[in-house]
Amino acid sequence: MDIEQLRDYCLSKVDATEGFPFGEDTLVFKVRGKMFLLVGLNNDPLQFNVKCDPDKAEELREQYDAVKPGYHMNKKYWNTILLNGSLSAKLLREMIDDSYKLVVMSLPKKDREGLL
Repeated sequence: MDIEQLRDYCLSKVDATEGFPFGEDTLVFKVRGKMFLLVGLNNDPLQFNVKCDPDKAEELREQYDAVKPGYHMNKKYWNTILLNGSLSAKLLREMIDDSYKLVVMSLPKKDREGLL
């Protein structure tokens, strides 16, 4: 997955938006104003942060070398994913989907309607 594929997948989510609230080097994807993915554009290899259930976050870190505690994030709830070719596109999409769903489920009920 490259940056264009990542961007296209994130923007395919209902009500997803993109922006640069932390400067031109960090692209942030949000749903209804809440972040579900951040990607550093100057990292080599490319890497992104996604929200994750705490138990699953630990499990993924133990299982895959390319999954690290969230860089500059709450490490209990966020993972940093290195796009070094070791993770399948399917697994990457699942992690993005999980992050999006967790953020949507944290929204007030009236804001969740039509998102999942």
